[in-house]
Amino acid sequence: MLEIVGNIRLWDVLDIFIVAFIIYRIILLIKGTRAVQMLIGLVVVLGLYILSFRVGFFTLHWILNNFLASMILVIIVIFQDDIRRALTRVGRNPFITSSGDKLEQVEMVEEVVRACLALVEKKIGALIVFERKTGLNNYIEKGILIDGHIQKETIVSIFLPTSPLHDGALIIQEGRIAAAGCLLPLDTNIEISSTFGTRHRCALSLGKETDALVVILSEERGTISLAFEGTMRLNLSEQVLRDTLLKLLPPGKGLLKTG
Repeated sequence: MLEIVGNIRLWDVLDIFIVAFIIYRIILLIKGTRAVQMLIGLVVVLGLYILSFRVGFFTLHWILNNFLASMILVIIVIFQDDIRRALTRVGRNPFITSSGDKLEQVEMVEEVVRACLALVEKKIGALIVFERKTGLNNYIEKGILIDGHIQKETIVSIFLPTSPLHDGALIIQEGRIAAAGCLLPLDTNIEISSTFGTRHRCALSLGKETDALVVILSEERGTISLAFEGTMRLNLSEQVLRDTLLKLLPPGKGLLKTG
């Protein structure tokens, strides 16, 4: 062991670091997506391949051997959307995918707050979700992909009653509007006052599964609420909403991207 350690070069350490970083970024990319289930399925197939060889299931082994021989092509076909998304992120910033300064974060929150005030004034309901540490790709994939800049006008137009996306949630991921018209989980067992509607229940349901921040705009009351970690803060003022979002959004998450 000491001999192996003594023969390690600086380039070997760098090589290991690069491979580890790539694996880490791949895990972050597929976290919270259906790709995780697909990856588990491939692991199961690989396990069957090894088992069939050891036990002597020659027919099964032959089938799996031919399947695994085209593994690179299979992976490209199965994970094509995830690969495309990864290359897009690398194109925006080759080294850091969640970078930015405090000023950008303030600008992003300001656009959302302005949109909320405009919607509340018009008595239009809305659900705006901020991704934090827990990936929300499962919900993004079920909505309409947008990948657009965060602007007041864009958010307001999405939730206008004439918009086909107004009934679903808008999800903000890595400082961009990732998708709209997203369906959130609805847990009917959550204890909540009957005076609250489906939006509030969906926001609390999502809080049971993730650490996301959910802004709820009530069209009946014309009020702004914020749900996170199974709790809900009601009747927030403009300043309280702004301060709370800036406080709860972790550094480097939800920053406004210009690329």
